[in-house]
Amino acid sequence: MTFEDEWAQLKSEAQDSRSAQMRLNTAASDPGGSGSGTKPDLVVRQDDLGKVGNEAFRVHGELQKKADIASAGMGKGGAGSTAQAAAELKSRNLGAGDELYTTLEVWSTQVKTVLQMCAHISNHLDFSKKLHANDEAQIAASLRRRDGSAVPASEISKYVK
Repeated sequence: MTFEDEWAQLKSEAQDSRSAQMRLNTAASDPGGSGSGTKPDLVVRQDDLGKVGNEAFRVHGELQKKADIASAGMGKGGAGSTAQAAAELKSRNLGAGDELYTTLEVWSTQVKTVLQMCAHISNHLDFSKKLHANDEAQIAASLRRRDGSAVPASEISKYVK
């Protein structure tokens, strides 16, 4: 059978099996999945987002203060005590000086990465919290009658059927 013949056969079978009714494509419900009617596995509330965002902000501040070994013990030349020690070792032709510089650079780079991640988490969760609060207000406003009273659930269910 050629490709064209096989393709034509598959197309005709698909046409024949198509019904006039609307069909929703759904995944089979697995135990614990969202389609099984059980309680969802993950629930996030506004105050949960706020707590995580605040904790990320707190960690950012603490890490910024305590993990900055590059500027700790800064001398007159603007170099921290670790950089000063590395320079002293290097001036005496000791290989540990270059290794200490490398360690300082790697440490500083990794601290900056963690600081950026904490800031991103904090900012994103603050943004998400505000965005979802605005969405909730907009939905609540759209489900009101012209006089401002809430639309009853029985009336809302008419739109769902």
